[in-house]
Amino acid sequence: MPRGKPAGVPCINLDENLNCRIHGTAEYPVVCRNLQPRPDMCGESRDQALRYLTRLEQETLPPSS
Repeated sequence: MPRGKPAGVPCINLDENLNCRIHGTAEYPVVCRNLQPRPDMCGESRDQALRYLTRLEQETLPPSS
């Protein structure tokens, strides 16, 4: 997504199981490449990890004008 992705909108590169179709390819975005998962991000389940990512998206929204 060249201009970024709105919070709460799944990435266009995810398949029906929410797995990245372009992981490890030249098209894999720098922002994704630089995201280094930590235990506190991943939690104990996929649901916990997705809640963390949702919160991260919301906390990093640009200021509304």
